[in-house]
Amino acid sequence: MSITRKVSRLAVLTLAAGFMAAPVLAQPIHLEDVAELSGGGATVGTNFKNGADLAIAEINAKGGILGHKIEITHADSQSNPGVARALVQKALDNNPYVLLGPGYSGSVKVTESLAAKAGIANIMGGEAAELTQTGNEYVFRTSFGQQSTMPKVARYIAEEIKAKTVAVVWVNNDFGKGGRDVINAEFAKRGIKVVADLSTEAGQVDFAADVLKVKNAAPDAVFVYLNEDESARALKELKRQGVTVPLIGETTLTGQKVIDLAGGAAEGALAHVGLTTDAPIPAVQEFRKNFAAKYNYVPDHNGIKGYLAIYVIKAVTEKMGKVDPANFAKTLHGMTIRAKDEPGILMDVTYDEHGDIDRQGFLVEVKDGKQVVKTILPKMVP
Repeated sequence: MSITRKVSRLAVLTLAAGFMAAPVLAQPIHLEDVAELSGGGATVGTNFKNGADLAIAEINAKGGILGHKIEITHADSQSNPGVARALVQKALDNNPYVLLGPGYSGSVKVTESLAAKAGIANIMGGEAAELTQTGNEYVFRTSFGQQSTMPKVARYIAEEIKAKTVAVVWVNNDFGKGGRDVINAEFAKRGIKVVADLSTEAGQVDFAADVLKVKNAAPDAVFVYLNEDESARALKELKRQGVTVPLIGETTLTGQKVIDLAGGAAEGALAHVGLTTDAPIPAVQEFRKNFAAKYNYVPDHNGIKGYLAIYVIKAVTEKMGKVDPANFAKTLHGMTIRAKDEPGILMDVTYDEHGDIDRQGFLVEVKDGKQVVKTILPKMVP
């Protein structure tokens, strides 16, 4: 055998040995996110996306989940349920480990069955009460549902504000209709009379006529249940027309984006919020600092939702001890994730058999351009 052939053979054997000795890289965990990145829900979807990306960067920097790096694909639903459904089907065709989103309840309503049919866990942002009441074993919330929040709001209006009459201003979509139905039922239980029940449209710009109806009804308080951008416009008009009775709502009334858009008109607004970056909790404040450093703005509750969704995935996977999409949903039902074990979860979280979430909540008031927490409401389950 020639020297040249011997050298060539040695090179081949050396290369082969190198391949055999090289470690096998773990396959990445692939996630798909369908979010409202444009249209009326752009604030919702962009915050959710950025929160998820921040969590993924943190986890990957520490080696991933069980040695698997996370990768994610984001798709823009354009805040349109029909587009969301098509994109969710496309996302599921890519066999994701978990599906994230959408954020709008109307979009979740027409997409959650697709994930269930595929046997893929769906961690979404919708708050409409009905979303977790259909028997779907694969859908999970990142925030409280309306059936959990509205009784607390109605009780506050009755016992703290001591209102006997109320005007309800709501957005005519699945999110708004669900909230309106639940809160009105809670008002009835407490003997509070709804003197104005005003339906508005998603994306509505002019609230002058609606606010005039509120003024003419002369309620003791106004319950405002709109999407973020519309909430800011409504607050401005309520201020312009001199409405001075308490304005109270849920998370979408006092988010930082709403405060920034509404300016001084947001001062004094009250809300029950499941998540706020103004919470006096060190882990939440650290998240806020890191988010603002990365994206140059203060996130709202949707940013926390996206962030928590990723850390829920991490906690469930580590509990299973393997990447197992078939058992992910089963594992998450009834699971409690404690912040001392998984700091990225920020606050202790428990999921029930429906996919609804239980954790601390907050009653906030807008003061000097930011949310100020008045009361911390504890978890229902220790």
